Amino acid sequence: MNQAREIQLENYVLVVKKDCPTCTLIEPVILSLAKNKSLSLKIYVQDDPSFPANLDGVIDDSSLEYSYQADIEVVPTLIRLNDAQSEESRIYGWDKKQWQSFTRIEELGAELIDFKPGCGSKTQDPGMSEVLALRFGKQILQARAVELAEAEDIMEACYDRGWSDGLPVVPPTPLRVMRMLSGSERDAAEIVGKVPPDNVPCTIEKIAINAVMAGCKPEYFPVVIASVEAALQDRFCMHGLLCTTYFSSPVMVVNGPITKQIGMNSGVNALGQGNRANATIGRALQLIIRNVGGGVPGGIDRANMGNPGKYTYCFAEDESDENWLSLASDRGFERNDSVISLFAGDGLQPILDQQSRTPQSLMKSMALSLRSVAHTKLFGMADAILIVCPEHRRVFREGGWNKEDLRKALHEELMTPGTEVIRGANDIAEGMPVKFKNKMLNKFRDDGLHIVTTGGTAGMFSAIIGGWVASGERGSQLTSQKI
Repeated sequence: MNQAREIQLENYVLVVKKDCPTCTLIEPVILSLAKNKSLSLKIYVQDDPSFPANLDGVIDDSSLEYSYQADIEVVPTLIRLNDAQSEESRIYGWDKKQWQSFTRIEELGAELIDFKPGCGSKTQDPGMSEVLALRFGKQILQARAVELAEAEDIMEACYDRGWSDGLPVVPPTPLRVMRMLSGSERDAAEIVGKVPPDNVPCTIEKIAINAVMAGCKPEYFPVVIASVEAALQDRFCMHGLLCTTYFSSPVMVVNGPITKQIGMNSGVNALGQGNRANATIGRALQLIIRNVGGGVPGGIDRANMGNPGKYTYCFAEDESDENWLSLASDRGFERNDSVISLFAGDGLQPILDQQSRTPQSLMKSMALSLRSVAHTKLFGMADAILIVCPEHRRVFREGGWNKEDLRKALHEELMTPGTEVIRGANDIAEGMPVKFKNKMLNKFRDDGLHIVTTGGTAGMFSAIIGGWVASGERGSQLTSQKI
């Protein structure tokens, strides 16, 4: 007795959207496939479940759950399944010969044009990848969800919970945090280190939350991560910087191609307001120290006065003169490296010199101003950053000086007999201990004066950022981190 052999149908899945000219073009093909008894076809439509017309059983995928899980990037996409109902292969767009071969139907779409590319899947719409990852992806965010009362103002809620530095913050919703995380390939659960003063483990996710609150864009996120990694290096001494009653706070100098890529300011008003990248990257680190590590003013943060840089202190270096070494180059990095350097610094002290037209005169002028860092009679205590404006840099370059020439000349100019700066000299009680009376002293330790360039091309105004009086080996040192 002959037994009827069960016919094994080939199984296909088709993903389309009505708002796609290629999908509407192949509507006759879809109807033909749906009616073909030799195969089984599931149709998912991303936007309008009435498409294709006159066809029952279409699956509404307007939530995009299936499209996300199936990683659909282009519509139409036709997928062939194996016997286990797993994907075997796929094609997308419309290519007549390809579709005929893929479905093994020789005359399929014979009346249509030979080729038409598909359209972008709705899963590829701007911002949709993070939305779908939150809805249907694996659990990425581990931070505690904060529920607000119905009448609670979301902005005021951030203040009330102590998350703010005094300025409004951007509420860190899960979607915003996911978008921030998309700016880096680092795992959200990765622990970067322990943030002082409470030494709390800090994950990439926690950095992202605070970057959102600071107002960062996702493209800034790698710089923010690098700033945290630099701040947590032992040589920077972040814990000590928090505890000091002195003025200092982290100052960030960014070098390399990333400054142009994310639109940082190294020109007019570079150390002022107006540039989102400069402002928010610097602010993000401060919020992380506060919200993750517990570095709250009046608590562990005991600064006598502080300085406005404790909100944010971040700028890019002007690297337009390739013959003038950048700060990153000084620290051993290549010109094409993107680098962030952290310095424990104070406010900005101007240097006005509109008359000097020779390197020697301008150097001496700068040296006089540098003597006042911390105190004119205190030597070797505080490091400093000398910010040379582009016009002053031009004076040096036209006079045949490079940065190293300037550094050496300043070192020699700042050598001072101890008798002039010991305690009591010139009727001033402050000064160096008497034991230095018979020694020649330099204002800065060997690696204590750092030279950078930033600012507009008009205006002969350079500046000094004085350092924490616990600079050097006994305290904080300038720290650089490749981004």
